[in-house]
Amino acid sequence: MTSQLRDILEIIEPQTVMEGAGVRLKRSIATPRLDYLDPFLLFDHFGSDNPDDYLAGFPMHPHRGIETVTYMLAGTVHHRDSMGNSGAIGAGDVQWMTAGRGIMHEEMPQPRQGEMAGFQLWVNLPAKLKMTQPRYQEIASDLIPEIDRDEAKIRVIAGTVDGVRGPVTEIAADPTYLDVSIPPNGSFSQPIGRGHSALAYVFEGQGTFGITDEGDGEIVSHPKLVVFGDGDDVRVRATKESVRFLLISGQPLYEPIARHGPFVMNTREEIQQALRDLRNGTFV
Repeated sequence: MTSQLRDILEIIEPQTVMEGAGVRLKRSIATPRLDYLDPFLLFDHFGSDNPDDYLAGFPMHPHRGIETVTYMLAGTVHHRDSMGNSGAIGAGDVQWMTAGRGIMHEEMPQPRQGEMAGFQLWVNLPAKLKMTQPRYQEIASDLIPEIDRDEAKIRVIAGTVDGVRGPVTEIAADPTYLDVSIPPNGSFSQPIGRGHSALAYVFEGQGTFGITDEGDGEIVSHPKLVVFGDGDDVRVRATKESVRFLLISGQPLYEPIARHGPFVMNTREEIQQALRDLRNGTFV
């Protein structure tokens, strides 16, 4: 079969939303424009020069049936949960939390040198794992491999690049999660499994995305989310300025979803059961 480059299906302008106790976010998935990109349920970009936009944080709240992925660019997020875990993640760190059958946790952002920025992604769990034991994969920045190609720098959080595997493993969605920087006029390509959903979130600069075999593509400036069509490879080229983006892909589940705030299950009855568990004190 001939290899096929992935073109662009959609370009999404993030929407400003308020979450938690009053945190201002840029949201690209879980909006009227893009509700769900199987298996990805939500994508948020947080960051502001104004501490009032995030200091209220996310006091103790529940999750069930999903995985939450937090990747920090700047600042610190202090966290604690119902399993007795507590700690902090800082610039370059990743926390991949599998909520499974249920967890209560708290996330409170703090600036570092006046800066706070990062991303949160929600990944659906297959029905057979929705009530699994909760767990964390917390990866310090210095444990995330960085690859220098001639024309790109790639941080490999999950997936494999040039034979180098990211530290986040044993995830049902078989994800790729890369932080890619391309200098002016440089280029980058990466294989993505055919049939996997794939997106790029552009958060610095601009580049040409969805480059086809004919060399066509579309210039995308930050902040935007690019949804790719199916194929085997993603190709990106920087313009006269550099570009930095996240490249994320995962295996779709093709299962029904029922969602209610921080709960994502397969049926409304399972959502009602989660709410009953929360009321009865049997959630965790």
